[in-house]
Amino acid sequence: MCYAGGMRRTILVTIVGGKLDDYATEQERHEKWRPTRQLTERFRPAVIHLLSIPKFMGVCAKVIADLREVSPETEVVVHPLPPDADADIEDIFGALYEVACALPLDPETDDILVHITNGMYQQQISMFLLAEARVLPGRVVITHDPARAKRDPIRLLELDLARFDQLAARAERRQRDGVTFLKDGIATLNDDYNALIARIEHVVTVSRAPVVLWGPTGAGKSALAKRIYRLWKQRGDVTGEFVAVNCATLRGDGALSALFGHVAGAYTGAASSRDGFLRRANGGVLFLDEIGELGLDEQAMLLDAIEERAFRPYGADHLVESDFLLVCGTNRDLLAAVAAGRFREDLRKRIGLWTFRLPGLSERLEDLEPNLDFELRRCGEQLKRRVAFSREARARYLEFAHAAPWPGNFRDLAASVQRMATLCAGGRITEADVAEEIVMLRAEWGLDRVVAADGGATDTLRADVVLGARAGDFDLYDRLVLEAVLRVCEGTSSLSEAGRLLFGKSRTARAKPNDAQRLARLLAKYGLERRMMWR
Repeated sequence: MCYAGGMRRTILVTIVGGKLDDYATEQERHEKWRPTRQLTERFRPAVIHLLSIPKFMGVCAKVIADLREVSPETEVVVHPLPPDADADIEDIFGALYEVACALPLDPETDDILVHITNGMYQQQISMFLLAEARVLPGRVVITHDPARAKRDPIRLLELDLARFDQLAARAERRQRDGVTFLKDGIATLNDDYNALIARIEHVVTVSRAPVVLWGPTGAGKSALAKRIYRLWKQRGDVTGEFVAVNCATLRGDGALSALFGHVAGAYTGAASSRDGFLRRANGGVLFLDEIGELGLDEQAMLLDAIEERAFRPYGADHLVESDFLLVCGTNRDLLAAVAAGRFREDLRKRIGLWTFRLPGLSERLEDLEPNLDFELRRCGEQLKRRVAFSREARARYLEFAHAAPWPGNFRDLAASVQRMATLCAGGRITEADVAEEIVMLRAEWGLDRVVAADGGATDTLRADVVLGARAGDFDLYDRLVLEAVLRVCEGTSSLSEAGRLLFGKSRTARAKPNDAQRLARLLAKYGLERRMMWR
């Protein structure tokens, strides 16, 4: 097959083998089996993409000399991998994925070969998975020592993509059977929450009655309401759209107009008619978030609209019909609101047949890690790159997260992951990224504010509290430096860890970095002992 530039090219993608591609003597160079040279002699590729970790760059130079000898017309491009791309398989796969995504490979014009014999077994597995997922869109090649091979020492594996699609479809069906739709594919571990979701799923599949989702801010009410809508739509119970309304933003005449619509001239400034949210929800789902904030007049009209499936727009003489399914969200206890006169008892009874309380994150700490992985995947999709923690960074973040208050619940968690995923370099969240995020969260939640003697909060520096009567002996500049150091120290487990975070940039220029000693001297300047930070 030809393309605009001529015949199809052969492109080879391979990892430099630290043992197989290497040789010690000139005699070995001519006698030893070397897979990359073997492939080049067979296929004469137009381009070879060599993937190599830093410690094998010397071997890489030998490989390039070899290839020029057997195929001088072949273009050889070296792609350095991170130093840690030969350790943990998650790091290896992540590094190879980033490089693979950047390679200029076009299966429409090129025959692409993905060689998986070289490298550690983790690298071989990763290369195969990248080929199977079509990130590396080519045929897999396996090579063998010709002196030992009983058949052709070069084998091409044709991946039957249709078969893989069938296997993937089977796996997806099993996942749908095993993981409830309403959990959005998150394998939650909290038994009470799993039982709650199972009950909600049962109710919404057999009933069209209103549903109330009660829980703290950020517990996932809006997300669950959308999944209930998608479930109803899949089953054909609704055909219209999902209309979400935050009742806390509705006040006065504007509230009536927003919910029920109005006719032209209904009030000053109403130059034209307007359909309200209830009419827009006809045939679909109306989600009234924070329904406990709705005014009493609007509550009365809403009750009539639910019972009659009809309502009168503001300023109109005629009724408008609207048939919708209703989901309500609230962080208020509606029974208490009724007792306080802020919510109508008849409306509560009409919408409250199925009231489900959603727990906050601090009540579902078993589900912290699955939700963390979910948010990482979601951020990766949004940023169009793979995002992952280093092993140490993940452990550090989870340690903090299990003890954190999470006042905004899963909303806080989602925002936290999004910040780290956006700011981290190369899609890899490091300990330094986590330390910075912990400082940010503590400040946002007010955990670092000092409590005054009268019980109120002040903006007193923690450095001044630690220094006590000696605070006046230091310039404001020195106290602010100490403040920043204390923030880092609070989020670490040792002097050495804090030192690495504080001096991470300048340490690279030192022949013998001793970050712990540097930090100890800094603390001593303020008359502080290191054990004060890590008791």
